[in-house]
Amino acid sequence: MSERVSTGVTALDRELNGGLPAGTVVVFRADPASQAELFFERLAAQRETLYLTVDRPPTAVSASLRGHGDRCVDRSVRSVDGDAPTVDTLRSLPSLPDEGVLVVDSIGPLERADAGQYRAFLDELRSTVSRTNSVAVLHALKHDEVPAQRHRTEHVADLVFDLVTEIRNDTVENRLVVPKFRGGRALAEPLRIALTDRIAVDTSRDIA
Repeated sequence: MSERVSTGVTALDRELNGGLPAGTVVVFRADPASQAELFFERLAAQRETLYLTVDRPPTAVSASLRGHGDRCVDRSVRSVDGDAPTVDTLRSLPSLPDEGVLVVDSIGPLERADAGQYRAFLDELRSTVSRTNSVAVLHALKHDEVPAQRHRTEHVADLVFDLVTEIRNDTVENRLVVPKFRGGRALAEPLRIALTDRIAVDTSRDIA
């Protein structure tokens, strides 16, 4: 089995046969109103991390990261230039540490940029993640209008997470679906997850 990087969620690691394979590009689809950032914060607590934030202020991201995991883990947070997000993100890729974690939060502005630039970014991303034996997570926000290059993002990705959030009778229900796992096993059933200030997986399936 290839080296695995823990997601920071024991039940999810178990379903993924030990975690995320090193060298993997992950797309994490989620509604803007969900608590998806909790997953990125837990993952960033496992390894040295480069966190590129497009929408949120770096100070807010850094404050959230400090609330999770070992404070000795190096987590660098950088803001991405909104006027040239693809070019700016490309410039940051050489800073990804060996055996580290890269988070791009969110990927939407890059997907709306010049198609040639975006393809160059995806090619360099795959090369960098493979060379450094790292894991990259691209936060793909769900919108009524899907970015023109979302299909390209998901095609390049090795693993796709889809967080489905529904509100029923004032109750929030979250289900994590894994429809794609290149080189692994996609999950046959969704995981029911509670997202508050932490991540709790439903134990009724005996996976926690």
